[in-house]
Amino acid sequence: MQYKWTVLTVTTVGVLMSGIDSRIIVIGIPEVAAALGAGAEQAIWFTQAYVFGSTVALLFIGRVSDMMGRVKIYAVGFLIFTIGSFLTSISPSPDYVIIFRILQGLGSAALFANSAAIITDATPSDELGLFLGINQVAFRVGAMAGLTLSGLILLFLDWRVLFYINVPIGIFGTLWARRRLKEVSKPERGVPMDWGGFFTFTAAIVLLLLALTYAAYGNFPPEELALLLAGAAFFFALFILRERRDPYPLLNLGLLRIREFTGGVTAQMINSLSWGAVILLLSLYLQLVKGMSPFAAGIAIIPFDIAFLAVGPLSGRLSDRFGHMPFTTAGLAIISGSLLLFSTTTVSTPYLALAGYLIVFGVGLGVFSSPNMSSIMGSVPPSARGVASGVRATFFNVGYVLSFNVALLLMTTVLPYSTITAVISSGNPAAIAGLDKALFARGIDYAFEVSAAINAAAIIPSVLRGKRPAAPAQRNAERVGGFEPE
Repeated sequence: MQYKWTVLTVTTVGVLMSGIDSRIIVIGIPEVAAALGAGAEQAIWFTQAYVFGSTVALLFIGRVSDMMGRVKIYAVGFLIFTIGSFLTSISPSPDYVIIFRILQGLGSAALFANSAAIITDATPSDELGLFLGINQVAFRVGAMAGLTLSGLILLFLDWRVLFYINVPIGIFGTLWARRRLKEVSKPERGVPMDWGGFFTFTAAIVLLLLALTYAAYGNFPPEELALLLAGAAFFFALFILRERRDPYPLLNLGLLRIREFTGGVTAQMINSLSWGAVILLLSLYLQLVKGMSPFAAGIAIIPFDIAFLAVGPLSGRLSDRFGHMPFTTAGLAIISGSLLLFSTTTVSTPYLALAGYLIVFGVGLGVFSSPNMSSIMGSVPPSARGVASGVRATFFNVGYVLSFNVALLLMTTVLPYSTITAVISSGNPAAIAGLDKALFARGIDYAFEVSAAINAAAIIPSVLRGKRPAAPAQRNAERVGGFEPE
């Protein structure tokens, strides 16, 4: 077997596991919250904690991968993710679930930051879009499995089994990665770690996410919220100043001078901000407004993943031939249109209409994602791909985790936060008053309306990145200080 196919199969196991875990808790949030006696804030953190842990680690992981080897860090990430899954499954309280979900996120960061870089190292440029597309399809297959497995598990078994299923997959993936992958990139041996950059970046991200999380909950003192935001701005400014002066920075700011790279990651962040909370909102709508069981709600969302599976690889393959621009622009436009369609749903919307909206949404994301990732990763020199992949993943995760906060903030402009809390933590859709259901559905609709506008804004940086010139790796290596092409 050619090594490029070995790499694809090994990394596919990682993203498959990540896909399962990304959805299995989203569908199960009402059940898990009821079983552990969690409040609405804790229930939301069951999802946020995972992305939070991944976000604060991504740049650190990217830099360490360039220093120690991407394959080694990838295998360690598999192991950490597996341990985090096991500990989450035996958690005795909501707080422990949140802590161990953060540990899962740390492991996920090593998988997420390195998968695209390892594939890019082993794949010819004219096949990169196809291979990245296949890798993303594996994530969607995992996500589909997570939707159905979550419902089935909660129908017949305890919620803890939601996390048990990661353990055998993780053990297999860890052993297979160590056995089959080989280090193609050239690690930067002897280069010091930029700990100052890591701590200032982590402090900035932690304070920003905490501020926006507490703002969404609606019961945090304004002066303390302002203090958190000021602290985030202060540490972010320190991070930028340090990175400009450090000879071995955590984030080589020269990457942001590559127009194609900067345009791609900016468009990706705005896009993830707009749609990150969509599946959670739809899950809550189907279970708490429409009265579906977790299993039925999981099945109901599958048309989105089927559409993505059908379009993703084809879009990636065509972008290898015709360039990313037509696909990234059209994909973003279709996504905004689908979010506007979601905003028309009410308590009485028939499922067939919602299924059609989900298909449009899946087509849009499938058309956009693979060409955009191919554009980002193909625009940087080979020696910078570890850091570039970490930056790409960080931009995505920041937008994704903030999407939950933005959705809650938008919903509170339509109905009181106390009503949102009561509906989410009810555990019994039949006990929710009809007026509260209608208001809850309207709050979700408004979140979709604003998300459509946010996503449309991603078209601007996507278009401004331009088309890739010939021999991008060599040309960009000359523009990114400290990196040389291999």
